[in-house]
Amino acid sequence: MKEPKEKKKGAEVAAGAGGEGLFASCSFSDLGLHPFLCQHLRDKMGFEFPTQIQAQAIPVVVSGRHVLVNAATGTGKTIVYLAPIVHLLQMYEPRVQRSDGTFALVLVPTRELCMQVHGVLQKLLHCFHWIVPGYIMGGENRAKEKARLRKGISILVATPGRLLDHLKNTSSFNYTNLRWIVFDEADRILELGFGKAVEEILDFLGSRQADHVCKQHMNTKSAKFSRQNLLLSATLNDKVNHLANISLENPIMIGMDCKKDSTVPLKLSLGDAVGGDLEGVGALSSQLTENYNLPSQLVQRYVKVSCGSRLVVLLSILRFAFERETSQKIVVFFSTCDAVDFHYSLLNKFKWSPKLQPEANQEQKIVGCRSFHLHGNMEHEDRRKAFHEFTSEKSALLLCTDVAARGLDFPKVRCIIQYDSPGEASEYVHRVGRTARLGEKGEALLFLQPVEIDYLHDLQHHGVSLKEYPLQKIIDSFSVHGQKHHNKKLISLETHPWVLFLQKTLETFISTESKLKKLANDAFCSWVRAYTAHRGELKRIFMVKKLHLGHVARSFGLKDQPSLVGRSHQIESKKRKRDQKKAISFKRRKSS
Repeated sequence: MKEPKEKKKGAEVAAGAGGEGLFASCSFSDLGLHPFLCQHLRDKMGFEFPTQIQAQAIPVVVSGRHVLVNAATGTGKTIVYLAPIVHLLQMYEPRVQRSDGTFALVLVPTRELCMQVHGVLQKLLHCFHWIVPGYIMGGENRAKEKARLRKGISILVATPGRLLDHLKNTSSFNYTNLRWIVFDEADRILELGFGKAVEEILDFLGSRQADHVCKQHMNTKSAKFSRQNLLLSATLNDKVNHLANISLENPIMIGMDCKKDSTVPLKLSLGDAVGGDLEGVGALSSQLTENYNLPSQLVQRYVKVSCGSRLVVLLSILRFAFERETSQKIVVFFSTCDAVDFHYSLLNKFKWSPKLQPEANQEQKIVGCRSFHLHGNMEHEDRRKAFHEFTSEKSALLLCTDVAARGLDFPKVRCIIQYDSPGEASEYVHRVGRTARLGEKGEALLFLQPVEIDYLHDLQHHGVSLKEYPLQKIIDSFSVHGQKHHNKKLISLETHPWVLFLQKTLETFISTESKLKKLANDAFCSWVRAYTAHRGELKRIFMVKKLHLGHVARSFGLKDQPSLVGRSHQIESKKRKRDQKKAISFKRRKSS
């Protein structure tokens, strides 16, 4: 983030839109934050004006009330809770010390988000050096974490599983002064299956609102202060509603209706408190799923391409994008870890020459920038390295699964490509939220096969409208053997000389690389399994029966469909039919 550009942009938005845009018309000092903290936000972190959600929520958090925050992605929700906590902690007399233990806990769903929030926290605390930040998460050295907890961490960022582990097994973990518990990306925490862990954590800390008898763990570590719990969630559903019910006491709800609340005066939001049972959240949840609030500067498009040409089209679009603008970042989302590994390996190994007679020194990578990959099956240190290096690069490509879809703020990501469909419309919103953040420009491109085009209607039901991407123009811009194609009367994209040339080149290359071919086979298998896993209404759109598995194989650069997958798919299908027949005959015998 370039400081002068952010300041100027923030001033223009706030002044030009009268506070009705992304940024509010007030300053951070108007929200009651400490002058040093406001100056630090402005001069060192580039935040001249607060966003609307920050302007609404920060005074409420400072007041000590429990808060439930729902806001569009990329609106600065991390500062919503970190700035007030830092502001209140620096006011303590005498000053907080490491030996006082943990005052604030921030729970996040993924390791990457844990590192990101900790990074923001470190920057915020430069002017309050006596407040100690720290993090604990899966994959880290547990003994080192234990040592840090023994010394004392004032504000602790953690993933649920590792936090629960230390609560149960680290006796030196001092949380007697715990005052704040924050659930960041609460919906994602619950989607990843941490619901029971979160309830156990609340029991250990004595913060379960719905069951006051669950405080047996607080016998020796009872809190000295009244607790303040904060829950931030991009979407509301039954699970989030349940977590709100058991963790929040008489909360104030902020940002429930983005289109309405973005211009509502702060005093109206402050008065919008509800009872501890949150009876209104269920109704609000259904409203939020109807329309999603995406940044107006986000350009959203889709590309319709047959399955067999998907790989060629993806590589062509990536090459075109980096040739057009060399200094940019692009994130590509895949449905499986195997697919990420295959495409990452292909991009790094595959070299080609547009000439008829290629020479060694003429061969080049199809995408001329650094590539990174990120998914949940990677080793912890590899995940950390990929996250940090992609964040610091000026021009780079990231291939990832949905592990990077929530909360992560990669600076200057220009384009999001969803190569595999996200499934639920809410996941589409989270993925594209990695770009067009805090007023920056951004593009989003969704790949769809002709049989999947009804997915656009599903997005339209949520207020998300996409325009078609000019694919033909992009494909025509490439030359084969030094000559561009000028015949506009093509029967289909599949017959285009560039598509035929690149597909044949890819298949030949992959067939000669045994490791890469193995990755392609694995990616094919996992992709088919993931395709069958769509739920609910999406099953009628994403149907394996509509696919030609031979064409699916071509999308992984394979000349033939892996026979093992074909046999296993047939065996599973026959087994299901046999089981169905047995179940029917059993019911008949039972009824007779």
